[in-house]
Amino acid sequence: MAAAAGLGGGGALRRGLGALLLLGALLGDARAAVYFQEQFLDGAGWQKRWVHSEYKAERLGTFKLTAGKFYGDPVRDKGLQTSENSKFYAISSRFKPFSNKGKTLVIQYTVKHEQKIDCGGGYIKIFSSDLDQKNLSGDSRYYIMFGPDICGSETKKVHVILNYKNKPHPIKKPIRCKVDGYTHLYTLIIRPDQTYEVKIDNEVAASGNLEDDLDFLPPRKINDPAVKKPHDWDDRIQIDDPNDVKPEDWDEPEYIMDTSAEKPEDWNDSVNGKWSYPMIKNPLYRGEWQPRQIDNPNYRGVWPHPKIDNPNYSPDYNIYSYENISIIGLDIWQVRAGTIFDNFLITDDEDYAEDFGDETWGETKDPEKEMNIRQTEEEQERERVIEEKYFEQRFKKKIKEKRKSQRDRVMRSSIKKEEL
Repeated sequence: MAAAAGLGGGGALRRGLGALLLLGALLGDARAAVYFQEQFLDGAGWQKRWVHSEYKAERLGTFKLTAGKFYGDPVRDKGLQTSENSKFYAISSRFKPFSNKGKTLVIQYTVKHEQKIDCGGGYIKIFSSDLDQKNLSGDSRYYIMFGPDICGSETKKVHVILNYKNKPHPIKKPIRCKVDGYTHLYTLIIRPDQTYEVKIDNEVAASGNLEDDLDFLPPRKINDPAVKKPHDWDDRIQIDDPNDVKPEDWDEPEYIMDTSAEKPEDWNDSVNGKWSYPMIKNPLYRGEWQPRQIDNPNYRGVWPHPKIDNPNYSPDYNIYSYENISIIGLDIWQVRAGTIFDNFLITDDEDYAEDFGDETWGETKDPEKEMNIRQTEEEQERERVIEEKYFEQRFKKKIKEKRKSQRDRVMRSSIKKEEL
């Protein structure tokens, strides 16, 4: 097994956790390789492993290490959090270069949008070793882009974009991401047989074949240009009813003169021209008559255009493969900051990745929800107390004002009696 990067070692307990995870993988499959692993367990040590981009630095937001407002474990749930609204973020970490040729590639990490993000990215990018990390930007060429992206009510998807011949190819399948504000585990698996799998919280959300679900290559088959649809092929599902006849009173003009209108008193025919009644919409107008539709008795269905092999198609069995994979990075924009990224993993072992997810995200997800629910209930109780105090003070103020008003009336009545 290759050495895991970025495990950190802030204490014996945290070092033990990383060791147990690695030992589990060793016991499970001696051939497994962990190319990158980052849990931010050593406090400020992450700053030595991650490089901030300096490209247009005035537009870039800063990351901070935190477990957020609610968490399952105050140490294990610490990750990189975006901290400034309406900013770009660009940061990356380097590891020993490798190729996934002939191997499975597994990319995994956790995301928590605790700010209930309205518009912003939560995806990661994988780069080759020649990336200039200090100039990382949206224009930097990447191998793989993967993860959730949210913007408004329409965009709530998981990106899977693979670079092929220096061109990004997005997946054609829609994959919906999680939007509830809790931590979620995202996993991308790319296999040498050119199949892929996307998992969310260790459950399959999408799977298929790379060649089928991303437009890397021309189609294998195309319509035969030498074959035309037969002239007698009827593909109309419905036709006009030949027995339907237009009603005699159907034809009415769309507009008619408004005979109730009167000529304005200041109308001058020599200046304005001859006055005429204005035109108004005819309430009897029903539009152009159309015969009712009936099922076509001669309907033969959609004509199946014969297919032939595409002469421009050439298979490529290395679509999945990349050389010198060496950098993982965050290159995103966020309107409302607060997203936390954690538990990064790049390996060639699906079982190890699943176990790693269960032993990190899996162990803290329930306590995280419990803490958030508890905080929400406490906040609601505080708001209730504040509201009660507010209405109590208003009530006392009104009682006080009422008593004062009564005293004033009594005093005014006494004065009037004395005057009388």
